[in-house]
Formats: sequence, structure tokens, C-alpha cells
Amino acid sequence: MYRVLLAGGGTAGHVNPALAIAEIIKERYPDTEFCFAGNPDKIEAKLVEKAGYRFEPVRIEGFQRHISPENIKRNFKAVGYLMRSGKTCKRIIRDFKPDLVVGTGGYVSGPVVRAASKMGIRTAVHEQNAYAGVTNKILSKHADVVMVSVKEAKKYFEKAKKVVVTGLPVRNAFSRMSKQEARDKLGFDRDTVCVLSTGGSLGSLTVNTYAAKLLKYYQDNNIKVNHIHSYGTYVDYKDYVQDLEKDGVKVKDDPHRIVESYVNMPVAMAACDLVITRCGAGALTEIEAMGRPAVMIPSPMVAENHQYHNGMVLQKAGAGVVIEEKDLTDELFINTVMGYINDPEKLKSSAENAAKLHIPDTRERIMKALDELLTK
Repeated sequence: MYRVLLAGGGTAGHVNPALAIAEIIKERYPDTEFCFAGNPDKIEAKLVEKAGYRFEPVRIEGFQRHISPENIKRNFKAVGYLMRSGKTCKRIIRDFKPDLVVGTGGYVSGPVVRAASKMGIRTAVHEQNAYAGVTNKILSKHADVVMVSVKEAKKYFEKAKKVVVTGLPVRNAFSRMSKQEARDKLGFDRDTVCVLSTGGSLGSLTVNTYAAKLLKYYQDNNIKVNHIHSYGTYVDYKDYVQDLEKDGVKVKDDPHRIVESYVNMPVAMAACDLVITRCGAGALTEIEAMGRPAVMIPSPMVAENHQYHNGMVLQKAGAGVVIEEKDLTDELFINTVMGYINDPEKLKSSAENAAKLHIPDTRERIMKALDELLTK
């Protein structure tokens, strides 16, 4: 029986891969014991608890680069957390006695993986993005293996002992349903182009704003398109549908519209021909797994603009178009989306290019990389 300690957090994009890796290991070794380390006040605590795993708190915060009185206070607090984190991590490791420690990014994975490496325990890190995060770049010098989602990230780990391209695991629910089955389930006709727009589980003001403009454009120009829009669960968007109706955009009784705070993403992705999205690594991996072209609007509010680099992997492969927020205009956005809707061959070829980016044996690749550490 093995014991595996995982660390990653701050965003679901770091936590979900850790949970997926635990499931991959569990499939091979059902008796494995798992422990997750993370910030008790961040999303990892909630997601790990929901998944039913043991959770150990490690308080750590990132440093604020913009200088202000408030940020100076936060940075002093961050220094205090960092100084205490080493001791906390060593205590967790001595208590749990892991055979392997895996970091999936976020500030919290830094002290956990570093402490394990110093204590002679096998370590691995997984980088989800095409542009590697600071924490993983630092840890790569100490980890026994670095797993990357895309080959474009390998250049950031030239000093690592070993780098393997594994891809990013996606939920099994994706790719189970055909396009026709999904459209039947949603009540859409089978032959009309379907567009899915989403800003993630919480939502995105930018995506919501331009989705509204697109819905109005369909209506004003009598364009028949099935459109699914997930506007997010963030409280600021709770009146999104009402606001659309007030602006004269009819969605409540339109059989070609599904506009909800949260949608069944595997079904919605299966039904659509085109996705309008942010550029989180998880979302783009799902798009590749389903073979769907994308109009991508990377969030500028992320570390090192990594969403832009994620999106450019698809654009360079001919699987979609990246439009940065600074370049967004109504005309550019509408023309880009309609350029796909009005060109079936473009939709088809871009979908094929997206599917080519998918790594179907991701779970096997991850297990092989970790098995070499576990069985040594």
C-alpha cells in the first residue's frame, strides 16, 4: 500500500488536476492512502473535502507586486506565512509518511514539494499551462519528474531532471455522448449550428457582455442559431437573464436558447459546433478532447498572462482564434463568430485540428511517470 501527498491550490485549475491524479493512482492501486495539503481558506479545502480525502492546512500567500499600503501589509503577512510553512510541511510529511509527493501548482505546492525533496522523498510536479507558473519552474530543479500538459511548456524546464508530456486529464463524462444525442437531450434540432459560450463556473463579465451582444445580433438579423450560454454562479450575474430581457433580447421562451448560470458542460460541449471561452488549461483540454473549434478571449488578470499562451497553442494549430481583451470590439467579435457559423468547412477543419491536439492516453502517461517513482 502506498501513501501519496498532493499539494496544489488557489484556483480550481490547480486543484482539479490533483484530484484527477489521485483517481488515476487509485485505479492502479486501490489501497493507496491520499492526503492533500492546501490553504484552509481557499477553494482546495472545499473541493478536497467534497471529494472525501484527508486535508492538511498550510497557510501561504503570494506576494503582491503592486506597491500600496494595503499590499505592503499583505506582503508582510505573506513573509510570515512563508517562514512558518516549512515547519508545517515537515510536520505533515513526518506524520503522513508519504511514498510520493505531487505538486500541481499554486503557491501552496512550493513549500510542500520543497520540504519533501529535502527529506529524500520522491517528488513530481504537473504543469497545466503552456506558459509555466513561477512555483513549478522553481520546483522543477528539485522534482524527480515534471509532467507538462503541452509540449510548448517543456522549454521552461530545461534544468529539470526529467520532463514528460502527459496532457491534462479530463472528466470521463466528456466524449460519451454524440452530437445528435446531446442536441436531442437539450431539445435542439439536429441540423442547426450550435454555439456554446462560457466564462467558467463563476462566469466572466467580458464573456457575458459579448455573449449578450451576439444574442442580440442573432435576433436583430433573424439568424437561426442554437446558442447555449453559461453566465456563471458569481452573485453579480444573478440577474443576467432579466437584464437581457430588459434590453429586448428574448431568451426565456426561445427554443434556440439555453441561458443559465450553470450548464451540464459535457452535454453542452457535445451538442455544440463552436465554443466561445476563456483560456483556462482545463477548459481548452476539454475542447480538444471533444474536437471543437474555439473563439478564445484570454483573461488578462492571471499570472504572467498564461491564458494567452494557452490559447495560442490552439490558434497556431488552426483550431481557433484568440482575441485579447485589449483588441475586442463588437465588430471584430461578431465577424469572427459569424465567420465560423457561415462556413461549414471552416468549422469542420478547425474541429479536426482541435482533436489532433488531444492526448487520448493522458491517464496512462501520468501513471507511467508516477509508477516509476512509486516502485523505485
